Amino acid sequence: MPSILGNGTSALLAFQRALATSSHNIANATVDGYTRQRVELANRPGDGLRNNYIGAGVQIASITRLSDTLVTNRLLDSQGEIGRLDLVNGFALRIDQLFTDATTGLAQPFSAFFDAAQGVAAEPASQAARTELLGRAEALVARFDQLQGGLDQIDREINARLTGGAEEVNRLASEIARLNVEIARNGPANASPDLLDQRDRLVAQVATLTGVTTLPQEDGSLNVFTTGGQPIVVGATASRFITVQDDFRNDRVVLALETTTGTVRLGAGSIAGQLGGALSSRAELVDAGRAELGRIAATLAEIVNGQSAAGLDLNGNVGTDFFALAAPQPLANRNNTGTATLAVDIANVGALDGVPLEFRFDGANWTARRGDNGAPVALAGLGTVASPFVVNGIEVVVSGAAAANDRFLIEPTSNAARDIALAINDPNRIAAASRIRPSADLTNLGQGRVVSLAVLDPTNAALTTPATVQFLTPTTFSLNGGPAQAYTPGANIDANGWRLVLDGVPRAGDTFRVGANVSNSSDNTNMRAWAQLDDARVLGGGANSLNDAIVAQTTRIGSAARETSFSLDSQKAIDEALVQQRESLSGVNLDEEAADLLRFQQAYQAAAQVISIADNIFQTFLAAVRR
Repeated sequence: MPSILGNGTSALLAFQRALATSSHNIANATVDGYTRQRVELANRPGDGLRNNYIGAGVQIASITRLSDTLVTNRLLDSQGEIGRLDLVNGFALRIDQLFTDATTGLAQPFSAFFDAAQGVAAEPASQAARTELLGRAEALVARFDQLQGGLDQIDREINARLTGGAEEVNRLASEIARLNVEIARNGPANASPDLLDQRDRLVAQVATLTGVTTLPQEDGSLNVFTTGGQPIVVGATASRFITVQDDFRNDRVVLALETTTGTVRLGAGSIAGQLGGALSSRAELVDAGRAELGRIAATLAEIVNGQSAAGLDLNGNVGTDFFALAAPQPLANRNNTGTATLAVDIANVGALDGVPLEFRFDGANWTARRGDNGAPVALAGLGTVASPFVVNGIEVVVSGAAAANDRFLIEPTSNAARDIALAINDPNRIAAASRIRPSADLTNLGQGRVVSLAVLDPTNAALTTPATVQFLTPTTFSLNGGPAQAYTPGANIDANGWRLVLDGVPRAGDTFRVGANVSNSSDNTNMRAWAQLDDARVLGGGANSLNDAIVAQTTRIGSAARETSFSLDSQKAIDEALVQQRESLSGVNLDEEAADLLRFQQAYQAAAQVISIADNIFQTFLAAVRR
């Protein structure tokens, strides 16, 4: 039966709880992730009395967290993206500094090397100039190794980041699973707001590491997934993040998730946050940077060695390799069961792109796919010594017997910057002179003159065989007395692995000769061609030079650093707006809480007065009864 005392008591208890909740809000005003709580009051149903209705006071309907699920989820997405961008940006800035700084970048020692080649071309007999060229070559080789070492260091840091991050996610996931159990035990209606806050803070930390999506359950628990849909926490069960060795590389770990249904490997596209940023940094910055740096080193070695083979050194010997460069080493998958091995050789630097290739044997045929995006790549040849596989500037020969599903990873240029070395240390072995030399007969009467004589194929067996170019008319000539060939001034005359270029109009009977050169310390023909190799268009099918490649790589790395910085700043601005939006609803407003304290205090005092009046009435009633 409703009573004054009951009404007053219910109000006293309700406003006491309201005061406690408001003070709790004030105490946690500066706690990150705290969600403001509010007491929801409701009238207690009363009893009917004849034709009247008397209320039974007030009761606490619930204690509500003032939160917006949509804003919370958007914040989780934002935190995952900030985690990813922050890590990528840090690595990008380091790599940018490594490649662009004059003391660590490639441009300065590369230019110095070719400047030294110009010095030998100017003074081919100078021991000082030749020694300077060797010194600049050593410095360039050291710089290649230094840059590769910097990228390797970041790769090792990524390994450590993945390992440490996996351990931290596992700790957080276990705590979330524990809280799920505790929250579900009381049910969603009676769940402690503070436990919900604690769980949300843990989920936010996981989001920073991996990126997450969440799915509330009817029992109040919260399922947490990666952005790729893999389960991190499902109810009371937490999956376990682990790192395992890469299938091809013993020095690299990859991220995997142990679930109740098995182990799933996680790529850069299936996870966000810092761990996703580590994976994408490895693929887009480290691996891509190593491949392009190696492509430059491999191309430099190939074209300089080719030019060296076209010349004679001071001892009169045919030039040998100036740079040493090991052949690319294929990496066998650790699960291979066959006995096959692959031998790889760089065949055409013009077609070399440095993209890793995965070779797979299906039991009958070999196929190749790009290692970065999995796109199929056409193979030419049979994979034999007589007919090697030819793809993207490399040749591949298969030996042994492959089993079905055997795989090999070929990184054509990834280690070239580390492997390049100087092959000679004797200045006299620098092949500055050409192996062949042109001459014009003294009896020539026309205006034709030799512009250049270049070696196209130093391996041609007839390269130094004497050859005679005799003009039959101003527009025709014969080679070694052969049939007439058409001629226009400036046109190439190719034979025996060389190219002769004349200028002017010769007369009938004019004769030009090409033959073997002799050791001649004053001949700089080969070194003049050597000194221009930095601008020779030998990359991209003849579209780009080594100078172009160095500039492009530096620009690409710098652009990546700037782009991630801009993206990070933009995401932080978005995140700040979301935080403000959350705070407008969920944050503690001290002025509002102070007003609530005063209001609840007054209500509490009024309820106490009601109880006091009820007591007076009761005492009066007792006194009347006793009379």
